[in-house]
Amino acid sequence: MCGIVGATSERRISEILIEGLKRLEYRGYDSAGLAVLNDNGDIELVRRVGKVQALKDAVGEQPLSGTTGIAHTRWATHGGVTEANAHPHISGNCIAVVHNGIIENHDKLRQQLQQLGYTFNSDTDTEVICHWIHHERKKHDDFFAAVQATIKHLEGAYGTLVMDCRNPGRLVVARSGSPLVIGLGIGENFVASDQLALLPVTRRFIVLEEGDMADITRTEVKVYDRDGNPVEREVHEFDGHYDAGGKGEYRHYMLKEIHEQPSAVRHALEERLTDHGLADDVFGKGSLELLKRVKHVQIVACGTSYHAGLVARYWLEALAGVSCNVEIASEFRYRTSHVHHDSLLVTISQSGETADTLAALRLSKQLGYLGSLTICNVPTSSMVRESDLAYLTRAGAEIGVASTKAFTTQLVGLLMLTLAIGQFRGMSHEQQSAVVQSLKVLPNKLEEALLLSEAIEALAPEFADKYHSLFLGRGTQYPIAMEGALKLKEISYIHAEAYAAGELKHGPLALIDAEMPVIVVAPNDELLEKLKSNVEEVRARGGIMYVFADKHAHFKSDDSMRVINVTHCDELIAPIVYTVPLQLLSYFVAIIKGTDVDQPRNLAKSVTVE
Repeated sequence: MCGIVGATSERRISEILIEGLKRLEYRGYDSAGLAVLNDNGDIELVRRVGKVQALKDAVGEQPLSGTTGIAHTRWATHGGVTEANAHPHISGNCIAVVHNGIIENHDKLRQQLQQLGYTFNSDTDTEVICHWIHHERKKHDDFFAAVQATIKHLEGAYGTLVMDCRNPGRLVVARSGSPLVIGLGIGENFVASDQLALLPVTRRFIVLEEGDMADITRTEVKVYDRDGNPVEREVHEFDGHYDAGGKGEYRHYMLKEIHEQPSAVRHALEERLTDHGLADDVFGKGSLELLKRVKHVQIVACGTSYHAGLVARYWLEALAGVSCNVEIASEFRYRTSHVHHDSLLVTISQSGETADTLAALRLSKQLGYLGSLTICNVPTSSMVRESDLAYLTRAGAEIGVASTKAFTTQLVGLLMLTLAIGQFRGMSHEQQSAVVQSLKVLPNKLEEALLLSEAIEALAPEFADKYHSLFLGRGTQYPIAMEGALKLKEISYIHAEAYAAGELKHGPLALIDAEMPVIVVAPNDELLEKLKSNVEEVRARGGIMYVFADKHAHFKSDDSMRVINVTHCDELIAPIVYTVPLQLLSYFVAIIKGTDVDQPRNLAKSVTVE
């Protein structure tokens, strides 16, 4: 979702702000802007619809000389994609605000402000914050106190950064719902919604907790908790492994991240496996004491992470011998649910800030769960800090909106969780050793799957005139079919649905014809013969199939079937291995369709609002 960058320094900061916005482009946005306080005490504002490059070009024509400023990339919620709705918003030519989140009571506040004589120039909820701070500023001599008074009126989520023309060299931030970090420099300090935005200027960060506010100058940072009490927050040194760098030899970040999966999985496994099991405390200090008591697992996630959870359900129930439910976070948090005895709440999120999943985690603390575990890629995220246990996937920064290496490393973490719980639930040493050996060969199997790239690229033109597609899988491959369908629709804009192949007779067969590509995931497992029967049902109705099959599964290409032979692998890790060719398919079809692969329309990388 929307990106925030701010700086107060002794040097001109417009280039720092724009570079920060460019590094946040992966989050998804439709407009960008910045406001800088110049040497005369005036706020200079530049906003543009479209890419950050358009903003950069505009600033190039209108250089900004200020040393304090704020900037934003907007993903439209309230109001359409227009320059007037772009951030920052200004009140009284003196208060400038950027904001991530949604102010739920903005209509009520807008009416009150209009009665006070304020005129609105946008359709956004954010402008309400700006004008209310200006209103409070008339009652408070202190800038920070005016912001503090304003947030007491706000309902909803807000990551807010404020600048006041009467306070040069000073920024005020407030966090509720949307994440914010403070970057620490020498004679300068910074603010961002993601530390990646600030890596060119600092590697030292303070992560604001829920409800925190901060008063920031060039030389000092003061943090206050939700009750207004001064607090000390830990300073984190950034681990450079999480910096994405550039695209290197690859055309898009997504393709780069697909090819990074073998190394990402190696990093996820590093020092976590012994010859026959897991190293101690893979999931955090004291984790084994909690995991040995687990009799049920409740997984909560969204999107791609939800699909990872669906795969894990097969593993946990078949191997670890514990029951498992998997639910979409936005559904879980708004229904009355039954908490099983000794149940572990598992949240899965790439960013660790996904709004619905984070809300579910917080809700679980009131519901009587045995404990909570998060599987996440960001060590400083809210979910990691608020969960009892955590497994860090170590995937590195994932810039492409469509998740790839984050998904495969989540699956690795979930298979490790299966192993960790299973050792207390009757898994034999032989079974544990088999899981370990499968994980150890997984990076090599992913490298072999990547060798299919040219063959899959050659198939992509056959999708050029297609608008619908169907994905089929059985067992653990059904969630992988779901993930493949999601990837195709995300970046190629082809409507795609996934079904358990055994469900064909219950409706989907009505859709089959030569214009409906059918993508089949067919490892050589115990369900292969059942799947072959489903394939024949499609063939009999004139469907064209694209079958990703184990080379020992004995599928042959013909006029109605294109077979892509996938490396043979153990059934246990097949869901992870078969993910790779489906990612490649979606990528190359998107190239044929001419879409924006890394930043598909209407989507955001990190969904930090409902």
